[in-house]
This record gives sequence, structure tokens and C-alpha cells, in this order.
Amino acid sequence: MAKNLLEQLREMTVVVADTGDIQAIETFKPRDATTNPSLITAAAQMPQYQGIVDDTLKGARATLGSSASAAEVANLAFERLAVSFGHKILEVIPGRVSTEVDARLSYDTEASIAVGRELIKMYEEQGVSRERVLIKIASTWEGIQAAAVLEKEGIHCNLTLLFGIHQAIACAENGITLISPFVGRILDWYKKDTGRDSYAPAEDPGVLSVTDVYNYYKKFGYKTEVMGASFRNIGEITELAGCDLLTIAPSLLGELQATEGELVRKLDPQKAASASIEKITMDKATFDRMHAENRMASEKLSEGIEGFTKALETLEKLLEDRLAVLEG
Repeated sequence: MAKNLLEQLREMTVVVADTGDIQAIETFKPRDATTNPSLITAAAQMPQYQGIVDDTLKGARATLGSSASAAEVANLAFERLAVSFGHKILEVIPGRVSTEVDARLSYDTEASIAVGRELIKMYEEQGVSRERVLIKIASTWEGIQAAAVLEKEGIHCNLTLLFGIHQAIACAENGITLISPFVGRILDWYKKDTGRDSYAPAEDPGVLSVTDVYNYYKKFGYKTEVMGASFRNIGEITELAGCDLLTIAPSLLGELQATEGELVRKLDPQKAASASIEKITMDKATFDRMHAENRMASEKLSEGIEGFTKALETLEKLLEDRLAVLEG
């Protein structure tokens, strides 16, 4: 019997579920899972997860006491909620879950370090080993420096909102465990900038960007894993077959599962090793210069941080409203 595309993809790439919906994760059985404020907000509004939300709010209120404002309780609850969902997800997957640091701290190294440590502490208090958690931090220079400190403490990180090779190199040189280059958001930017309606998968700017990063890492022997993220269609996914990991939304996982045909491996470490690539030494001055010169990366990083911040504010408002219901 012919294998579907998802089955074939699993043979060459670690498949990760990009969702906070535990039922969807149970359906597709990925090794790992990733979450972000938008996904947690969506999951928190699903009736089947109301008990998790309510228990988290009650626990935050008990910790802070009756004098704390609803906003203070919601702020504490949002971090705990991300960990609660992460813990539930880890009960149904064999691998790791990614949990995000507050996007509002993306340019604050010390605050990001503190939150990363606190998230790991919360997981460990629930009996979860730090080896099963990736702390997600935006790929700003400050975020990368925070992740470098956490990595030295045995806290593994997933650097997100990554759009340029300069971000990828800085992550690799700082010993980061994993990066998440955003394929679909790169495509979105180029479509808007050029006025084009579409790109063939092999010419997709997001696909080309991740391919460049993958080849750079394999050429120079970096251990940092590449996890393509933010896909718009299965063509982008099949063009990156062979990437270390790919994090995929349930709708696209379903489409891959329903599609038959031969899946050809496109990314290969042996091919990358023989590629002609110039090595770049990354320091802050080089990072800042390359970031300023890359209009797409500059715009999409700022936009992504703003988007995650907005999602976080939406979640906190949702939690405040739910707290009001619980407390009458």
C-alpha cells in the first residue's frame, strides 16, 4: 500500500504539531509540539479546556491573594496556563514542547532570562524534566543573548520569529538548541512587496531562506537544529523534506495525510557539506548591519513581536473576564 506524504515525511524529518489543541495532537501523534500566545489563546477558548483555564486562574488567585487586581492575576495565570497546556501536551507526545517567553520582553535580555528560568521551574515543580521543554524566545540580538545564558544552565531554547541568515548564524554561534525560521511569513512579505499572487514551491522565498540556513548549518557543522515553521501550503513543506524538524498546523498535517505520491528528499546534509558557502563571523555590529539591510527580516521581526504581544493582551483580557465570572 502506498504511503501518504505525512508518512513519508516522518521518515526523513521530525514532524512537530503547531497547535495548543491537545485533541489535534492526539490525532496526528507528532514527536514534539510548539505553542505560542495565539495558539494558547485559541485553545483557551475551546470548551473542552475550560477546566484547565479555571484551575489556573484559581491557583493564581490563591498565590497572589484577594488584594491582587484582576490584571495581576491574569498576568500570572497566562504563564501558568502556557505551562499547564505544555504539561498536558507532554502527556500525549514522546518528545518536547515549546513554551514562549512574553513577547513584550523581546528586547530585554535579563527579563527574558528570568522568565525562562521561571517557566522551567514551573515545569520541574510539575515533575517535567527540562530536557522535554524548549523555551521560545524571539530572535532579537537581546533574545539570542538571553538564550545563550539559559543554554549554559541546561535550559534548552527555541529561537522564534527568525527571518534572516544573520539571526540564524547568531543562534548557532551561541549554542542555541533549535531555531524556527518562519517560511510562510517570508512568503507573505514577498507577495506583498512584489505584488505577485503566488510563487512556485521551489521558488518560494521562505523555502529558499530555510534551505540557505540548513545548508549553512550542515556545511559548518553547527549542532543547532532547524525547524521550519509558519507554513501556508503543503508545497512549502514538501520542498523542505529532509529538514531537521518541521512544525505544521493540524489542517496541513491532515492535508499531507490525505495526499499520496512520492516525496523526494530536498534537504540533505551530504549535499550541504559540498556546497560553496562563505562563513560569516557574527558579532552585534555585524548582526545590526545585516538586520538593517534586510528589510523583510526587520519588518517581519517587529511585526511578529507586535502580533504575539497583541495575542498575549487578548489572552490576558480573556482571563480577566473569566476570573470575573468565577468570582461572581
